[in-house]
Formats: sequence, C-alpha cells, structure tokens
Amino acid sequence: MRVSQVTPIRVLVWGAIGLLLYVAHVAFIPIALALLVALVLSGPVEALHRIRVPRAIGAALILIFLLASAAATVDLMWAPAQQWFAAAPQTMKVIKRKLSPATKFITHVEDLRNSAGSLAASGRPSPSAAPAAVETESAPALFLDATREVVVTALTFVIVTLFLLAGGPPMLARMTAAFIDDLNAGHVLAIIENVRGEVGRFYVTTALINLGLGLATAGAMMALGMPTPWLWGVVAATLNFIPYAGAVTTLTVITLVAFVTFDSIGKVAAVSATYVALAGIEGQVIQPLLVGRRLEVNPLLVFLALWFGGLFWGLAGVVLATPALVALKVVAEHAISGKALLEFLGPNDQSLDRKMRLTKLVRYRRTAKAV
Repeated sequence: MRVSQVTPIRVLVWGAIGLLLYVAHVAFIPIALALLVALVLSGPVEALHRIRVPRAIGAALILIFLLASAAATVDLMWAPAQQWFAAAPQTMKVIKRKLSPATKFITHVEDLRNSAGSLAASGRPSPSAAPAAVETESAPALFLDATREVVVTALTFVIVTLFLLAGGPPMLARMTAAFIDDLNAGHVLAIIENVRGEVGRFYVTTALINLGLGLATAGAMMALGMPTPWLWGVVAATLNFIPYAGAVTTLTVITLVAFVTFDSIGKVAAVSATYVALAGIEGQVIQPLLVGRRLEVNPLLVFLALWFGGLFWGLAGVVLATPALVALKVVAEHAISGKALLEFLGPNDQSLDRKMRLTKLVRYRRTAKAV
C-alpha cells in the first residue's frame, strides 16, 4: 500500500521538475554550466589554497586565465573562420560542380514528379486569396534581444562560477548541514567531495586528451595539404568533448572541406581515413589507458542523455549530458544504496559476466558437496 501511494507522488515530482527545467531553461542553463566548470576548476583552486592563496583570489586568477585563453583562441581562429564564411558562395558552386552528375539525376526526377503533380492538379481550382502578410520584427531589435540574452547568460555564468569556487568545501558543508541532520551531513558532504574530485580529474584528463587530438589533427591536416589546418585541429579538440556526435561532426566537416579542396578522390579518402585513425586511437587506446573504465557509462544511456539534453536545453544540454551521467555514477559508487543504479549506469562489462558465471559455479559445487 505504501509503495502504491509513494510512486505516483514521485512520478509527479519528477515530471514537475522536468517541466520546470524545460520551461525555465534560460535561468537554469548558466547555473548548470557554472556548476560543471566549478567541478573541473575546484582542484586547482584548492591546490592554490593549500599554499595560502585565498580561494577568492585563486578562483579569480584561474577564471581570468581561462577566459583570456578562450578569447585568444577565438581571436586566433577568427580570421580563417571568416575566410571560410566569406568563401561560402564559391564553396557551394564548387560542390555543385563536383556533384553535377548526381544533381542532374535528382533534377530529372524532380521534373518528372512536378509534371505528374501539375497534371493531377490541372482540374483543381486555383486559390483565390493570397496569404496575409506576417509582421516581422526589425533586424536591429532582433539583434539587441539576442545580444542582451547572451550578455546576461555570460555574466550569470561567470558570477555563479566565481562564487562556487570562492566558497569551496566550507560553503558546501554549511549548505549541506542546513538541510540534512548531522548524522547524514558528513556522508553527503563526502559524496559531494568525491564528485568534485573525481569528475574534475576526469574532465581535466579528457581536456588534455582532446588537446592532443587537436594537435595531432592539425599536424595531419597540414601534412596532407588541407587549408587552415589549425582551424580543423581546434574543431576536433572542441567537438570531441561531445561523445560520438562530436567525432562524427568533425569527420563530416573535414571530409567536406577536402572534397571542395582536392580534385583527387584519393586525397579526400586520405583525409577522412587519417582522422578516423586518429579518433580511433584516441577513443580505443588513449582514453581507456588514461581514464580507465571506472567512470565509463553505458553508451546507450550516453546517447539518450545527448538526445534528451539537446531536446530540453539545446547545445548546452548536449554539453551537460555526459557530465551529469558521470556525476550520477560517482554518486552511485559512494552512496549506501547505489548498487542498483551503478549497475544500470555501468558499461557492458564482460568481466562481470565471467564473475557471475564463476559465482554460480562455486555455488553449484558447494551444493553438490553438501548433498
């Protein structure tokens, strides 16, 4: 009876939370991004605090350094990116020329379909009323609205991140003790510290791996004669933070650029195969070697998290999907009753199947011996 009474309440509560996150995403996105960045940067801030640097000063220094590095990278890549945007019409002409056989075939099929449609619609009366004109907002007003939203989001993100880093573990302890009794507050705080430490180390390691992938991609593209190779290295390093979709998007972009740049199919295939090899080495060798299987999550759940994250919060949801799963797995590892959740989130591990078979074999032998 009690389970049947509690379950609908929980469903309603989770549904209300999901609806609130979807409707008020403008308010929650910068806070969620600030939490992620604070998790990653809390390690360096605490390291500075151990050498007598106040947390507020250390947080400000690290945040200023990261923002300046990001601005310098954008400024460095701005010129080649602008070149590609300016050359977009010419690029489309080149693509159209190279795809002219397929385009002619598609155009022929379209003409046949349009002819059949016009014959079928010849007996129908033509519409008498023209559609009413729709009033649109002026371009300056749209630009001001978009700029205001971006500025407010960026300021909220920076301020919340700074407060989280400056507060550190003492602030988490006070907030935890305010809502939980003293017996459980220590355990909850320990879980938060484990999430902060392990997720921070995980993403720092992932950032270094992605930086190496970006440098390797830039060097390979330069050796293959690709234009603006450093731009594709930055694209590869940035998009690789998004599992699966990031690598596929990078492969699509550089293959399209190679298709436009080179006339030889062999060179296009070499560019694509080189990136596939680099991404394969990163994903199958370097990532498991440096990160290990401890924080790996079921690929199906990663895909679903990316899908629903993008559906709810757009690009920010895609960025936050994997960190949320990793943090949830760390919580399950250290929670008292998190075994079921840990097994649900964990990847398909063949060693677990072997362990289960070995356990069954031991139990069978014990039973046979007892009989």
